[in-house]
Amino acid sequence: MNAQDLLVAFWTIVHREVRRFTRIWAQTLLPPAITMTLYFIIFGNLIGSRIGEMGGFDYMEYIVPGLIMMSVITNSYSNVVSSFYSTKFQRNIEELLVSPVPNWVILSGFVLGGVVRGLGVGLIVTLLSLFFTDLQVQNLFVTIGIVFLTSVVFALGGFINAIFANSFDDISIIPTFVLTPLTYLGGVFYSIQLLPEFWQGVSQLNPILYMVNTFRYGILGVSDINIGFAFSMIILFIGCLFTYALYLLKNGKGIRS
Repeated sequence: MNAQDLLVAFWTIVHREVRRFTRIWAQTLLPPAITMTLYFIIFGNLIGSRIGEMGGFDYMEYIVPGLIMMSVITNSYSNVVSSFYSTKFQRNIEELLVSPVPNWVILSGFVLGGVVRGLGVGLIVTLLSLFFTDLQVQNLFVTIGIVFLTSVVFALGGFINAIFANSFDDISIIPTFVLTPLTYLGGVFYSIQLLPEFWQGVSQLNPILYMVNTFRYGILGVSDINIGFAFSMIILFIGCLFTYALYLLKNGKGIRS
């Protein structure tokens, strides 16, 4: 395939993915917006008024970056895992496998579709947050860069989960028992400086901590971790996950019977 054919194949997959979640926007875009609004009201206004300041900021202002990132992570992951598994379940994947489209184009198309949904929901949540607090972005490059890279990481994670899934129940195991705990323990609602030294060390093993804190740094200018190290680790994650996903596609793991 020449470059033009590859581009057409890539954008066809992306277009299908975007249409898939926008067509059922009441199920894909509205629920996270409602959920995050409840977080803003309950944790930000009601509980936050009793907590006071954290990290030198009003509690509502402090948790908003974490809640935005949480919505990006959840939706980037869930879009790809549900979409690719559905493609497997309906046997549509066979049409892609017998076509001359390279595996990296197939993978990139699904991942970008997940990124679009993750960033779209993140934008919706950001706009909603403006009704509760005044956001002043301190570093636009860091803010955009980290939210995009994080979305790519979890879109790739969702793709790998979908490859190994053998039933619709399997696509909910990782989000329920791994993704959700790591997200809540990733510094969304608190600074790890509040933890004892031992638990601060344990928390630093959580990759989501680096993503949330880097995004918080981009918006508020404060972070519990080194920003350069965080970017390096996230780029490394992307490289490893992309390579592994390509390997699974090439070998037909969970796809070819």
